[in-house]
Amino acid sequence: MTKVCHLTSVHPTEDVRIFQKECVSLAKAGYDVTLVQQGSSYEKDGVHIIGFGEIAPSRLQRMLRTSRAAYEAALAVDADVYHLHDPELLPYGLKLKRKGKKVIFDSHEDVPADILEKYWIPAPLRRLISRVYARYEAHCFSRLDGVIGVTPTLCDRLEKSSRRSVMVTNYPILEEGLPVPAFRERKIVFPGLVSPLWCIDTLLRAVEPIEDVTVELRSRNVEEPYGSELRSLPGWQKVNFPGRVPHREVLQLMADCMCGVALLHECPNSGGKMGTLGNTKIFEYMMVGIPVVCTDFILWKEIIDQWNCGICVNPEDEKEVEAAIRYLLDHPEEARRMGENGRRAVETEFNWDTEAGKLLALYEEILND
Repeated sequence: MTKVCHLTSVHPTEDVRIFQKECVSLAKAGYDVTLVQQGSSYEKDGVHIIGFGEIAPSRLQRMLRTSRAAYEAALAVDADVYHLHDPELLPYGLKLKRKGKKVIFDSHEDVPADILEKYWIPAPLRRLISRVYARYEAHCFSRLDGVIGVTPTLCDRLEKSSRRSVMVTNYPILEEGLPVPAFRERKIVFPGLVSPLWCIDTLLRAVEPIEDVTVELRSRNVEEPYGSELRSLPGWQKVNFPGRVPHREVLQLMADCMCGVALLHECPNSGGKMGTLGNTKIFEYMMVGIPVVCTDFILWKEIIDQWNCGICVNPEDEKEVEAAIRYLLDHPEEARRMGENGRRAVETEFNWDTEAGKLLALYEEILND
C-alpha cells in the first residue's frame, strides 16, 4: 500500500477538511494514511493519527518549534507522499523533496492576501511581508509535486508557479439523517467566528427594528474589542449566544431557523468582489435545507441565482440585510421552497464526493509521474 502522511502544525485535531474529508477519503480509496497533528496518538476511521503534543503558545514558537515537531514526527512515518497544510511547513516540504519524497501543499487560503489583513503585523510592514512571502511561496511551489487550492482566484495564481495544481473546494460532506426544517420559528443563525470580517455589527443593526426575531450565534470565541462593540448595540438584545456547540447540534439548530446568514466582508483573502468557494458556510445552510442571506460575491450570486436558494445583499448595507431577513421571516413557504432548492443543489453538485475524486486523481497522477 502507498503510504501517505498529512501533517499540520496549527490546525485543530480532526480538522474537517484535513481529517474528515481528505484523510478519510484517501483511506477509503486504499491508501495507508497517517495524520500528524497536535494532541495524542490514536486510530480512527482507518487513519493512523500521530500527535506531537501541544501547540506552542506564541506565534514565533509555533512557526519554529511546533512546525519542527510536526516535521520530525512525520519524517518518522517514512511515507511515499507527504501532504502539507500550513505555510510554516513549506521549508520542511523542500527538505522532504531532497529526501526523494513526493510532496503536496494544500493552500486553504490565499496567504499573501491574508497577510495584508493581519492586525498583529504593523500596517506599514504588511505589504512588504506579503510580497516577500509570495516570492518564497512561488519558489517552493515550483519544486513541489502538486499544489491544491480551494477557490478559482487562488488557483489562478497557484498555476503560475506550480508544476501541477488542482482546485479541491470545501464543499460539505453530504450527511444522512439531517433534521427537516420546520420554518416555524422567527430565528436566523450564524455559526462561525464573531469578527468584523463577518459583519456581525451590520447584522445586529439590521435585526434591531424587526419584531420577535432571535439571532442564534454559535462560536468558539469573539474577537475583542469587537465583542464589546457588539454587546453595546441595541440589536444584541435579540442575540442568543451560548458559545460553541458540537457540529451535529449546529445542524439541528440550523433546521430550527428560518435562514442562515453569511455576510462575509469583501477583502483580499476572499478574492475581492469575486468571493471564495473555500468557506463552507453557505453550503452547510443549503445542505440542511434553509435559505441563505449572503454577500453578493460574484461566485456566491451565481449559485444563489441559479438554484434560487437565497438572497444576496451588500454586507455593509443594513437596510438591504433587514429587507432580505424580513422577507424570509414573513414568507415561510417561500423560505421553505428556497431551502429545498438549496438542499437539491448540494445533493447534485456542491458536496465533498465531487471534490474527493479530484483529490484522488491528483494523487494518481503524481504517483505515476
